[in-house]
Amino acid sequence: MGMAPRFNFLLHAFLCLALATTSFSLSPKFYDNLCPQALPAIKRIVEAAVHREPRMGASLLRLHFHDCFVNVTSFLHTTILCMPKNGLELIFLVFQGCDGSLLLDSTSAFETEKNARGNFNSVRGFEVVDQIKAEVDRVCGRPVVSCADILAVAARDSVLALGGPTWKVRLGRRDSTTASRALADSVLPSASMDLPALISNFKNQGLNTRDLVALSGGHTVGLSQCVIFRNRIYNATNIDPTFAKERRVTCPRTGGNTNLAPLDPTPARFDTAYFKNLVKERGLLTSDQALFSGGSTDKLVETYSKNPDAFWVDFGKSMIKMGNIKPLTGNQGQIRVNCRK
Repeated sequence: MGMAPRFNFLLHAFLCLALATTSFSLSPKFYDNLCPQALPAIKRIVEAAVHREPRMGASLLRLHFHDCFVNVTSFLHTTILCMPKNGLELIFLVFQGCDGSLLLDSTSAFETEKNARGNFNSVRGFEVVDQIKAEVDRVCGRPVVSCADILAVAARDSVLALGGPTWKVRLGRRDSTTASRALADSVLPSASMDLPALISNFKNQGLNTRDLVALSGGHTVGLSQCVIFRNRIYNATNIDPTFAKERRVTCPRTGGNTNLAPLDPTPARFDTAYFKNLVKERGLLTSDQALFSGGSTDKLVETYSKNPDAFWVDFGKSMIKMGNIKPLTGNQGQIRVNCRK
């Protein structure tokens, strides 16, 4: 291959890649003209669901988080525009983050992310998402709202319904056509992680230590299963003994794996009790207490425990940042009719 043809080929490949990865930035106004009834419809259903069962708010918040953290890699074939003269078809990778991949059920092509270690028998709220999807498609007259956007808005509306802050959700995500259980297994943060592991896990997503501490504050709502925190309440040294004793009552050494305990004393209220608890060594999960254990995040935990406004502002900022993890936009992906398919 001479210099000129090779250069042309590389230029061609580069242009194709540029075309493929051009993404439109998300905007809070995305549905203003497309379907102004969409966001109020989501809010109505989320409020009703959280009113029925406060824990649902935490579950919907967690769905968005677990969706964004799994960046699925899919092969995308180029369009005819990107065909080099000799007929080779270029293939490149697209990385997807907040793309509704978690909502997909298994097919012959892939196994659902719902079966991943960090999700199996613990992610929930799928029926509420289905209900929201049916309602927005009804009020909009056709499927224009992606399942990925539904997760982002439902997370915000859940926090608000539980008495927490609000933020302007950026919208315009599109839905993936694939999912990866293996990737979910390898990238979702685990409840047994120490601080260096958590920092590195979040850094891989473009999130810093402030984002880590603020987003962990989402554990101010919701419940956890005994199997997740058993090791801490029986073996940890950085735990308040009275607290450990209290938790052991409903979480025996063997059995009772699915018995639930609150992540902080007010699991149905979005407040700063989570951080106040960490300062007293009453974090329920190992990964919670890791944020206040003589490490680099201690100061921020103390700040949030005393200053709800600081936590609220940072939580909103970090949620926007997390919601921006490699979304599909423009003509990438699809708008699903059924969030599970």
